[in-house]
Amino acid sequence: MSDPASRPRRGRARYITPAGERQLRDELQYLWKQKRPEVTQAVREAAALGDRSENAEYIYGKKQLREIDRRVRFLSQRLDELTVVDRLPEDTTRVFFGAWVTIENDAGESHRYRLVGPDEFDLSRGLLSIDSPMARALLGKRRDDEVGIRAPEGVSEVTITGIHYDPY
Repeated sequence: MSDPASRPRRGRARYITPAGERQLRDELQYLWKQKRPEVTQAVREAAALGDRSENAEYIYGKKQLREIDRRVRFLSQRLDELTVVDRLPEDTTRVFFGAWVTIENDAGESHRYRLVGPDEFDLSRGLLSIDSPMARALLGKRRDDEVGIRAPEGVSEVTITGIHYDPY
């Protein structure tokens, strides 16, 4: 819950896919309706045991409540400012938000990524933040375009071999 990625940053894209919004709303619902009441009850029970200054369960429970409340506030504010992108772009032959993009590097290795909002990126699932340098380089490009991707180890060239959009 105290994940640095959950903290708002200036210049962060305000777009999200319908699935990403659903995931954030589900997390907010879980924290508010299930997790917070459970922790509140545990704190109440720990407080009933007496001296709170040396009561580890009480101290830990209060810390958990602060973290839950911080995340609930963040999610509530973030969901209010997000724009759900629930339609396909007019030109589906180009890379825009929500596109699945297949790229091939110089070594012939192929990778597939979906350009999503910063609140839903997960590279292990192929979800690439629209704010990342790679996504910014891919935006607006077409199949067979060569793109220079900036990375810490330098610029590498990739070729776009496929662009696909899931229907909303």
